[in-house]
Amino acid sequence: MSTLTLHIMLFAVFASLFTSTRYDHQSRKDAALFIFGDSVNDAGTNNYINTTAFFRANFPPYGETFFHYPTGRFTDGRLIVDFIAEYANLPLIPPYLQMKDGDFMGGANFASAGAGALVDTYKGYVVDLKMQLKQLEQLEKKLRKEMGSEKAKGIIKEGVYLISIGSNDYGVALSSDPALFQSLSMEDYVGMVIGNITTVLQGIYKVGGRKFAMIGIGQLGCVPSARPLTRNGACSDEANKLAKLHNVALTAILAKLETQLQGFEYSYFDYYTTGSERIQYPSKYGFKEGKTACCGSGPYRGNSNCGGQRGVKEYSLCRHPEKYIFFDAGHASERANRQFAQLMWNGRPSVIRPHNLKALFKHEGA
Repeated sequence: MSTLTLHIMLFAVFASLFTSTRYDHQSRKDAALFIFGDSVNDAGTNNYINTTAFFRANFPPYGETFFHYPTGRFTDGRLIVDFIAEYANLPLIPPYLQMKDGDFMGGANFASAGAGALVDTYKGYVVDLKMQLKQLEQLEKKLRKEMGSEKAKGIIKEGVYLISIGSNDYGVALSSDPALFQSLSMEDYVGMVIGNITTVLQGIYKVGGRKFAMIGIGQLGCVPSARPLTRNGACSDEANKLAKLHNVALTAILAKLETQLQGFEYSYFDYYTTGSERIQYPSKYGFKEGKTACCGSGPYRGNSNCGGQRGVKEYSLCRHPEKYIFFDAGHASERANRQFAQLMWNGRPSVIRPHNLKALFKHEGA
């Protein structure tokens, strides 16, 4: 057999594999993954919109440990959603704005760093949650056109909708308008955020989605960017109170929607507790540092200038990101993300309830 013939045969095999993965992926039983939210989930959406470096992570040292180049993810490697995709036998899910027609491969990522449930949160710089829902509606129409109504309907219905949202709504409220909670109660503000989240969940349900995975809000007051603002570098009680109120209200609305909407299933991940345990006892989980970020400047490396593209050029970078819970001033390292993803996939009801993601994806032997 000639070398040319062998190359042609190998090319044909790889081409058939690619075509099979690209167009017939959903003929397998792997449910699609649709991702919404903020920088916890953003895999590069903000690379494709008109925004500033503050809302982007498409420069070094982001991405250094796994991809070896910056992808737009706010970490040194992979996100929680990247590991979830792996556990669900899916490829890395690309940003929706990166996808071309006919490019559907197991899901879409609509998440945008800086996004909030409230439209006014960083308005003009991000893709807010309601706009992310509109993008899902656009994708559903494209899938119907490309695959036919029945196949598209099945993909949308069997898909898992993974959402992380709310942190920026509270961060903006605390940093840009300190007097806000003198005229408005924390409970009322949380109610506005949860109201918008509820509207979007109902919107996804209307499109055809039935399985929802919600990541609760973590300890906002204990991220490296919050510590320099308090006395002695303690956690911000005010920020943590908002996070707790949000999580209580979110779990209540999810339980309510389960009774109101036929076929509605959900998972709620307790990001607050799982994160706080690691921050408080890092060595118990294989980390060396739980308060200071790997990348940034100032006390606790709490200035959000990792990479030197956000105003201040000088920054420090640790040699071993895997020893840090936080990669930058507000985002977890890849190693921490992997641990959170493992808990979401097959964790106990104390951290992921009422179903874990393995059950939600219905992976019997995974």
